[in-house]
Amino acid sequence: MEQQNVQELRKMSRQNAYNTWQSSEGIPIYDTFFVGDMKTLELGRWERLGADAAFLNLEGAGDSNNCYVAEIRPAGSTKPMRHMYEELIYVLKGSGATAIWNDDGVKHRFEWQAGSLFSIPLNANFQHFNTSGQEAARYVAVITAPVVMNMFHNTDFIFNNPYSFRDRFDGEKKFDGGGELYMNNRGTYKIWETNFVPNADTHELYRRNNRGAGGSYLCFELAHSTMVAHISEFPVGTYKKAHKHGPGANVIILGGKGFSLLWQDGKWDERVKVDWLPGSIVVPPSDWFHQHFNSGNEPARYLALRWGSNRYAYRPDNVSHEGATDTSVKDGGAQIEYADENPEVHRLFEAELKKNGAPCHMRKMVGWCTGTAHDE
Repeated sequence: MEQQNVQELRKMSRQNAYNTWQSSEGIPIYDTFFVGDMKTLELGRWERLGADAAFLNLEGAGDSNNCYVAEIRPAGSTKPMRHMYEELIYVLKGSGATAIWNDDGVKHRFEWQAGSLFSIPLNANFQHFNTSGQEAARYVAVITAPVVMNMFHNTDFIFNNPYSFRDRFDGEKKFDGGGELYMNNRGTYKIWETNFVPNADTHELYRRNNRGAGGSYLCFELAHSTMVAHISEFPVGTYKKAHKHGPGANVIILGGKGFSLLWQDGKWDERVKVDWLPGSIVVPPSDWFHQHFNSGNEPARYLALRWGSNRYAYRPDNVSHEGATDTSVKDGGAQIEYADENPEVHRLFEAELKKNGAPCHMRKMVGWCTGTAHDE
């Protein structure tokens, strides 16, 4: 009998509590690699949230985090909610307000607009409101629900837990758009610690030279989350250095026009190209090299919602040493320097520039520039 029970158990498939929960929520689920425009994505009514929504199971997240897109109808609101997973939100369109409170009676309300970025403090009560009577408000959220649900596999614990994380939420502090600016511990980039960024599309950035292309950068620590955000902007006629990392870097395009190349190490001929515009999202698969290109006529800016907090060590990937993504593969890191990239990279870039009538500004960085589309 015992042997028979063991054999039956072996026949059982492993359960994924997060996927089971997703399927039970009754909204569209997009299993995909890339979404060209989240602003026009078809949604369905999500009763739990009280809004229209859809899940995005983006391949590169690898069940480490996940996305959903939600839309609040004009003059509408979501239902009050709390949950034991972390959530970062970027507003795609519209305007509104969010109320956040805990069981001690501490409550705060702040207003947001298209381009706003904020975090829901862990297990705080919250409710979103659309303050426009004419226009829908739409946002994308990155959540750590896959990790939490697969660990506890109990939705009552996740959505009805009374514990108050007072270290995560203390009323108005850091929801006023202010924050604290400091350098990371290696002195390579700046960090803005806050809970609310009024407009990520226009927020001031700072020069960061070790990622290439003369780009600017700023990292955001939000609500003491184990996830972080960063914004990167690079000038017209340039592209970033290729690099790779673990799962869960959700790259949202904020401005500009361009494309990304993605490939597995040693499989350049099987590379994938995705063309993006504001509202696109792509999550590079774990340990795939990827490279971002500005092929348009204005600066390109993207927002990455991802693992990798500077304060908290947890990250579900295999990048074991700090600085890997801006250290050359020749030195044991995960970045391909311009001098070491496949020459086909630049040929593809110049072809895209020519199609868009845009100049190239890579001559000083890439030795095999042909001069095509140069204005220098």
